[in-house]
Amino acid sequence: MEITQMTTIVQLDVPFRQHSKAARQAALLKTFAQTRRTQEDVFWLKENAEMLNILECTGADVAPAALAPFRGFYDDIEARMEFFPQYYRFLLSLCLDLEDLGMAGAKGAALTEWVAAEGLADAELSDLQRAEARRLCARRGIEALPEDRGLDARLRAFAARSRTFAMPNKKAAYELTHIVFYLSEYGRKDPQLDSDARRSLMFAGTLAFLDFNADLLAEICLAMRFAGMDAPDVWEIWLMQQIRSFSLEAGDAMADDYHEYLMLNWFMTKAGQGGFGDHVPEGRVTFVRSRPASAPLRELSQCIYAMGRARSPDWEIMRDEVAAQVSDEAQAALIAAEASTAEFGAFFEGFARTGLRGRIAAGGAS
Repeated sequence: MEITQMTTIVQLDVPFRQHSKAARQAALLKTFAQTRRTQEDVFWLKENAEMLNILECTGADVAPAALAPFRGFYDDIEARMEFFPQYYRFLLSLCLDLEDLGMAGAKGAALTEWVAAEGLADAELSDLQRAEARRLCARRGIEALPEDRGLDARLRAFAARSRTFAMPNKKAAYELTHIVFYLSEYGRKDPQLDSDARRSLMFAGTLAFLDFNADLLAEICLAMRFAGMDAPDVWEIWLMQQIRSFSLEAGDAMADDYHEYLMLNWFMTKAGQGGFGDHVPEGRVTFVRSRPASAPLRELSQCIYAMGRARSPDWEIMRDEVAAQVSDEAQAALIAAEASTAEFGAFFEGFARTGLRGRIAAGGAS
């Protein structure tokens, strides 16, 4: 089966005028720092924090001139942190990454001390956000949550509940990847995932692959690499094909595919396949991706839901019946997904969602 059968691949003909990696890197930083949004927009914080985080995590050698567009922001960062403490994680991440990428200055230490002294991490309801805050402060030797000794255990318990990730739940899947990011310090140490958490990554990746969700699948493959796992070849081959479906265009549309572009290129960088090789237009840039109109996951879900009581959690029983009802493209994706893991049967058992049957009737009878 050809993987390219599962989606349309668009071959781009892009003039390549930025001949060095450093030039492309500088152009991409400039577009995020200066042309897409203003610094008063919280989405400016998000986009630039993501871009700089990728460069820092991949050990990029960034020329001082490439960081120049952030100089004014860095010089004013204390005032921003003081007045906008609700955005402290974005601001602290930006500050630390700029310094670690080579910007002159040492404000990060004082800011992490202030964040800890103010107890800003204690104001987080989400364990994931608390974990991020803890990691950021730890980069300058500060303990943000000295009283919370159970945070890792709670994160690991969430990650180990594999059945969560056998059904469509993108929020949970993204949280799983970030748990691995923080526990592994983005691949700098062993996150010590147990077998259930590793199965969770396989289940979440299977769903992302069937959903043709390149953004999420790239994050899952990164998390697997950080955990010392081998992602299925078919997933990684498909991801590498997807970068060809992007074009970087001069334009004003900001509701674009920038995050997917960043995640795919981050994955390619960690996979030793280059990454960030596109020419970046002058001015405001829009990241546009050509994508399939539908994904096999929706077809599969609709198919088995329509079976009602005939739906079985046993993939061996369901395989032929499902194949007879879905499109050729969905069949090809299912064949590839099944071949990619020895645990597809266990995944489908959770995906079929038949666990409530008999409980209500039994309860009523009593």
